[in-house]
Amino acid sequence: MVLALNDLLFEPDETWRESAACAGTDNARFFPPGDEDPNVAEAKAVCAACPVRDDCLQYALSTNQTEGVWGGMTGSERRRLRRRLRDRERRAS
Repeated sequence: MVLALNDLLFEPDETWRESAACAGTDNARFFPPGDEDPNVAEAKAVCAACPVRDDCLQYALSTNQTEGVWGGMTGSERRRLRRRLRDRERRAS
């Protein structure tokens, strides 16, 4: 998936949630207290097989979700991705 900051203008259509691999599971697994928690690896494993992983990540980025595992990325990983996207767009300008 190739993202740009312009792509983060996302209409919050959440129908993708119905098809998510995590639908119906314990949400606590996806909101561990820290990035080193064992639940992070478990949540990422669920995300790895998810058919709507990209939609989930796009939603998390566009709505600025700072906590939890969304689209297979932790909050700190999403922050780094945002910085890389911003830097790439600045260089392109």
